[in-house]
Amino acid sequence: MEIAYIKTPLGIATITGDENGISVISVTEEGQISTTISAVLQEAVTQLNDYFEGKRTDFGFALNPKGTEFQQKVWKGLLEIPFGKTMSYMDLSKKLGDVKAIRAVASANGKNPLWIVVPCHRVIGTDGSLTGYAGGLWRKKWLLEHENPTTQQSLF
Repeated sequence: MEIAYIKTPLGIATITGDENGISVISVTEEGQISTTISAVLQEAVTQLNDYFEGKRTDFGFALNPKGTEFQQKVWKGLLEIPFGKTMSYMDLSKKLGDVKAIRAVASANGKNPLWIVVPCHRVIGTDGSLTGYAGGLWRKKWLLEHENPTTQQSLF
C-alpha cells in the first residue's frame, strides 16, 4: 500500500491505495505533507486538488474500498448522487430497495472510507438538516457550499 498526504482547505487528506485502486481517503487536522507522490496515487491526488480548486465535479480513478456487501451497495448508491445535489437517508434507503434499512444505510454511510470521492457528505436528514458526518459537520457544510455555491442574483 502506498500513502500520500496532501493539504486541502479542510485539513490534511490521507490517500491510501495500490495498483488495484484507492482504498482510503480520510482527513485529519494536521500532519506532514508528502514531498513525493507515488505513481499509483498521482491521479487521485491530481483529481482531489482539481476538486478543491473548483475544476472537477466527479472522479475517474479506480476505487477499491473494503467493506461488507451491504456497505458496498450503499457506497455505490452514494456515487449516484449528483454533484451539487443532496439526498436524505430515507430517500437513499428507498432507492436501495428497503425503507426499513434506514439505520443500516446511515451506519454504512458513516463507515465510508473514501472521503469526498464517495459523497457521503451529500446525505442529509429528511428535514434538510446536516446530520452526522464523520469529518465534522463544519466540513460537511463546507463541502455542500463548495459544490453548490450561492450566487448573488442581479437586481437589474
